[in-house]
Amino acid sequence: MNAHGLPVGRPVMLMLGACAFSSMASLRLCDAMLPHLAVQFSANLQQVAGAISGFALAYGLLQIFYGPLGDRFGKLRVIGWATLLCTVGNVGAAMAPTLDALVAWRAVSGAAAAGIIPLAMAWVGDNVDYGQRQEVLARFLGATVLGMICGQWFGGLMAETLGWRAAFGLMAITFLSAGVHAVTQARRDRSSSAPQQVGARARLSAVLMAPWSRLILATAFLEGALVFGVIAFLPTFLHVRHDLSTSAAGAITAMYGVGGLVYSRSARSMLSRLGETGLAMGGGACLAVAFVTAAIASHWAWTIPASFLAGLGFYALHNTLQVHATQMAPAFRGTAVSLFACILFIGQSVGVMLASTLARIVPLATVIAVAGCGLGVLGWWLAGKIGAHQRALATLTP
Repeated sequence: MNAHGLPVGRPVMLMLGACAFSSMASLRLCDAMLPHLAVQFSANLQQVAGAISGFALAYGLLQIFYGPLGDRFGKLRVIGWATLLCTVGNVGAAMAPTLDALVAWRAVSGAAAAGIIPLAMAWVGDNVDYGQRQEVLARFLGATVLGMICGQWFGGLMAETLGWRAAFGLMAITFLSAGVHAVTQARRDRSSSAPQQVGARARLSAVLMAPWSRLILATAFLEGALVFGVIAFLPTFLHVRHDLSTSAAGAITAMYGVGGLVYSRSARSMLSRLGETGLAMGGGACLAVAFVTAAIASHWAWTIPASFLAGLGFYALHNTLQVHATQMAPAFRGTAVSLFACILFIGQSVGVMLASTLARIVPLATVIAVAGCGLGVLGWWLAGKIGAHQRALATLTP
């Protein structure tokens, strides 16, 4: 149901899911094809890794740029054009004659993809009432998780069979189909036809002036730092600690995504039983148990359920933050959710840098365990804050 008591159109949600799936698949597309790129361009792995970092850097930094655009010109319209621009970026990557050209076109793709997921979440916030919003966002989250999983697998498969250029070509077709659908849907969407004349600075100020917004943004930063500071190094930790092959370590870490998919399909029942506070506290607890288990496990088999539990816990905690991000500034949801996504990305980057620094001083297992304990505390603290916030809102409701 939408904010006016009307059902949200399934075609629109399928379109948003397709755009988000493509965005995340593109993000992870180069992970498994790096050795093939190294051979193609006679470069080392560090050099070809620019195909990943170029996308990720542009993706993270430009998310804040799209929020005001979505608020001003309509979220579906901006999503549609961003998705079509991803088509251009992937065509360019497929035809790149040099490694530098490939990295540049990947940066174009990342810059364009940055406008998809935050604005899609904001559109859900505009069109789905609060009571159903977390469930809808959880299902949308499933499309992003599936995109990440499929992107890693598809990139490696194409590189080994039809060649790495074919992976970008097929990705371009996927973006083109989703983008045309999005632009067509935007023309039918009345919310896209009334541009707002408020400046970007005023929108950002409106978001940051609210204490609850600042709390959600600070929590997102800490969540990103603590979770992704561990996830980035978990395959390496498993490889070194348990003498696993890199492919086996990567497969175990992929169970994190499976946990996320399970959450996205069971969010309705979990939300009805636990509520927002229970999901926040339970998500933090799951992350704590998962990371501590991975850190102290004497056999690699224990890390399989630990990785699954980490994914389940993260998406329960993160989905709770997402639904509050869509409510930080209802008048400027595009700006608010894009700022949320940007802060989360900055937290991830800081977490990876901090974890790599600490790992030179203390064992990586200690870093993982401490991060897990921190997430347990974060989930417990956030649950308390959400409960207090809900009680305060209840006193204001006639």
